[in-house]
Amino acid sequence: MKTTRPSARWRSRTLALAGAILLGASLLTANAASAQNDPREGLEPGYFDAGVAASGIEVLANLPRSGPFDANPGNFGFVNSDLAFTGDHAIVGNFNGFQIYDVSDPAAPQLRTQVVCPGGQGDVSVYGDLLFMSVEETRGRIDCGTQGASGAVNPERFRGVRIFDISDLDNPVQIGGVQTCKGSHTHTLVTDPDDPANIYVYNSGTSSIRPAAELADCNNGGATTENPTHWRIDVIKVPLADPASAAIVSQPRIFADPVTGAVNGLQNGPTQPTHPSGGAYSPSPNTTTCHDITAYPEIGLAAGACQGNGILLDISDPANPVRLDAVADVNYSYWHSATFNNDGTKVVFTDEWGGGTSARCRVTDAPEWGADALFDIVDTPDGKKLEFRSYYKIPAAQTTQENCVAHNGSIVPVPGRDIMVQAWYQGGVSVIDFTDTANPVEIAYLDRGPIDFPNPTGLNLGGYWSTYWYNGNVLGSEIARGFDTLAFTPTAMLSANEIAAAAEVRMDEFNAQLQSKIVNQPSFAVTRSFVDQAERDGSLAGKALTEVRKHVDQAEKLAAGPANSRAVQAQLDNAARKSGLPADSAVVQAIKALAAALS
Repeated sequence: MKTTRPSARWRSRTLALAGAILLGASLLTANAASAQNDPREGLEPGYFDAGVAASGIEVLANLPRSGPFDANPGNFGFVNSDLAFTGDHAIVGNFNGFQIYDVSDPAAPQLRTQVVCPGGQGDVSVYGDLLFMSVEETRGRIDCGTQGASGAVNPERFRGVRIFDISDLDNPVQIGGVQTCKGSHTHTLVTDPDDPANIYVYNSGTSSIRPAAELADCNNGGATTENPTHWRIDVIKVPLADPASAAIVSQPRIFADPVTGAVNGLQNGPTQPTHPSGGAYSPSPNTTTCHDITAYPEIGLAAGACQGNGILLDISDPANPVRLDAVADVNYSYWHSATFNNDGTKVVFTDEWGGGTSARCRVTDAPEWGADALFDIVDTPDGKKLEFRSYYKIPAAQTTQENCVAHNGSIVPVPGRDIMVQAWYQGGVSVIDFTDTANPVEIAYLDRGPIDFPNPTGLNLGGYWSTYWYNGNVLGSEIARGFDTLAFTPTAMLSANEIAAAAEVRMDEFNAQLQSKIVNQPSFAVTRSFVDQAERDGSLAGKALTEVRKHVDQAEKLAAGPANSRAVQAQLDNAARKSGLPADSAVVQAIKALAAALS
């Protein structure tokens, strides 16, 4: 780890810009904090030997790309992309196919399977024994061949969503796929609580439109032509009894003007011709598709990051999503992805300014560009709406050799807090507490120095595409360096009890774009987490704090031995009483829930 120059320029620039931000002077709370002497700045460059700076999180293991997935950094044909999880396995998408890793021991992950099936960008999702993969490039073939598909029209070409049977993880088998007019850049699985026989896939295509001679009904015409391919998403229905028969069942016009019906009804927000940085918005002037959609079926909502807009959707009828609200921001170049908090009352949107391949965390880059935008979901007389609260961007400036911008992340199920772990490409990993959406705070980070191979002085594409929490650890897809397993380490901002409480949550599978309600069951780790939080916020201190911890510790010892439940209850009752906190406080409620669970 190497610490070098203080970042006074970054600090002074952040403060100077605070008054000029469109949505208020309070927006840069997180970034206004000084990054002076941040050890992430000035790290030694390298490929697998770059300098590392970390706080509150550490790398357990790194498995470099290998065999048919290995290439020099910058070769887009072999870039690692998004992640999905099933059981003890992580599935890493890649522009050349996908790889399956055994993560049953996070400190010693093992590569299990490699499936070569080119077509980019290879984003993956899992549902039971099914794996879905996005394909958008013209080289994609129905048979997964590596020879490509030449010509403007080719009957062997595949662009859309592939479906694999992964019941045998050593031998995945492609069993079908759905061709789409713009291919598939990303996709989202959507379940229907009232329809367990089917799942749905929301497909987002951002590439060129295929000629109708290759795929019927594709139309590259303008907004007034009949059924144009732009300005819609694809909804694919997948019968679980026969997934090979999956097909598009609707193509909702979620960008339409509700008054005029014009399909291109969502403008790319700003009326000015260029982004404040001087570059162009993408696209301009209309939003034509979503880059990514995150669904939360249990609350009937989805959040779409859709080029020029962030949108909120009603997905109570998954085949026919309806737009509830749309927001835009002059500072946002390209709305990229979205993450709900666990309660479904907040959304973190990201802006992929520069497309992920450019240096966009430089000391000269405004902290509201290429950042997160945090919104609350509020109830109004006109329905649910998105209400802006603040921005967040990593506070440490990166070099011109490092592609860096806000990218993919997921929530970490620490009880009582909204925490997100997030990838920033070569900006590394940043973990934020956004419980107060107006004041997000970084609580952990990990960063490597710039990749210096094969170009020792230029920008070599790399960094984390995705970092997600799964069953007690953070797993990362590194574009160039391979696959990482990481673990939280206790700090003043995240206690050992909070880390342990989150690790008690176990999932059978996980897709970041399909969120579900996470419940922290009553436990001693959960109870101690709330005690730690009360100490952190000052509501529990001194003798009261000592007494609470003493009685909770004694209750755990008794619960592990032959003592009857009344003795355990007595200790927990004493802990609640001696805390001096109100009956409705998080600490007392956690103690009572634990007592009930042990009775």
